Amino acid sequence: MTCLHVIILPVTLTIAEVEHIADLARLDLTEEEIARFSQQLSAILEYFDQLRALDTSAIPPTSSVLPARSVLRADEPSPGLDQEDLFRNAPLVDEDQFRVPPVLE
Repeated sequence: MTCLHVIILPVTLTIAEVEHIADLARLDLTEEEIARFSQQLSAILEYFDQLRALDTSAIPPTSSVLPARSVLRADEPSPGLDQEDLFRNAPLVDEDQFRVPPVLE
């Protein structure tokens, strides 16, 4: 097992960096929000640095602490709609086809 000795320096985002991130996200932040987000985002980055210091070389990239299970239902064929039901709510039908306005002029 490899022992990692890493010095973790505090990560502090500057006000300019937080303003840049807010600009990229199209957020209009107040000075109070910028100061609060600077502290919160810096704390998140410091936590990532703590995680980076862990030795994960013995853990496979696809491992999980949770059992593998599918949240999707089984795919079972079922009958579709007949044409009469299908076209019932269509605003305009022409020769068994949906008519739509042109997309390009």
